[in-house]
Amino acid sequence: MTMQGKPPPLPGRAGAIGYLDTLALVERLHRLLLDVIKDEFERLGILEINPVQALLLFNIGENEVTAGELKTRGYYQGSNVSYNLKKLVELGYMHHQRSEIDRRSVRVRVTDKGRRIRGILGDLFARHADGMTGRGVVTPAVLEDANTALRRIERFWSDQIRYIY
Repeated sequence: MTMQGKPPPLPGRAGAIGYLDTLALVERLHRLLLDVIKDEFERLGILEINPVQALLLFNIGENEVTAGELKTRGYYQGSNVSYNLKKLVELGYMHHQRSEIDRRSVRVRVTDKGRRIRGILGDLFARHADGMTGRGVVTPAVLEDANTALRRIERFWSDQIRYIY
């Protein structure tokens, strides 16, 4: 990062500045999202799970999944997801059950206690969406344009990974 908080330009690649800005912004936004969730949980006295674990509950929703499926969907990386799932099961936020077909595979789903956390995050996100649009920070159309651009980047990166091998 430079003194202004922007990534340094790549030598001979002036067109990459916008891309590097986007990469830095996505990374900062993710860290800020975790901080926002942490602050909300501290305000509510929820201290036994961390923001990453809360997002895991939120993203699983009403589905029953394996750790491998979460990694395949691109939500979480490696052993990190296994550790967080284990902690959520130990704390009663998730239920786990060995697959009848493949005993090595464990399927997990959110418990009522986990649904409470999902509800808290859902309410938080709804308040933020209402606040941003209400104050004119962004419009639904601006958010849709941003989502479209980010989905295109996601597709490009996925294709890069897919075609390496």
